[in-house]
Amino acid sequence: MRYDRTVHLDADFPTTVAAVREALAAQGFGILTEIDVTATLKAKLGHDMEDYLILGACNPPLARQALDADRTVGLLLPCNVVVRTDGDRTAVQALDPGVMVTLTGLPALQPVAEEATRRLDAALSALETTG
Repeated sequence: MRYDRTVHLDADFPTTVAAVREALAAQGFGILTEIDVTATLKAKLGHDMEDYLILGACNPPLARQALDADRTVGLLLPCNVVVRTDGDRTAVQALDPGVMVTLTGLPALQPVAEEATRRLDAALSALETTG
C-alpha cells in the first residue's frame, strides 16, 4: 500500500521549500511544525545527510472535523510534508490522508480525508507547474 503522494522537481532545495510553503498556504494549510532532520542528525549524531525537512501542515477546519470524529486521530495530525534532496532533484512528499481512514476504520473520517487529499493534490500539482 502506498502511503505517500510524491512529486519531483528540478528546482533546488531552498526554492522548493519556499514554493511548498506557498502552495500549501494557497490550499488553506499553515505550517505548525518544522523539523530540519539534516541539522538535527548532524548536531545530535554528527551524521551528514542530504537536505531533509519535515513540515507539519494543518488545515484548521479539516483538523477540527477529524478531531470531532475521533479525538485519537490527533496521533495522525498534522499532515506531514517532506521536502528532501533526491539525487539532482528535489522530492516533495505528503502523507496520503486516506491512511487516516485506513488505520482508524472510521467512515466519519472519509470526507475529511477526501477533502485533505484534494487540497494536497492541488498543492502538489501547483508545484509541478511552477517547479
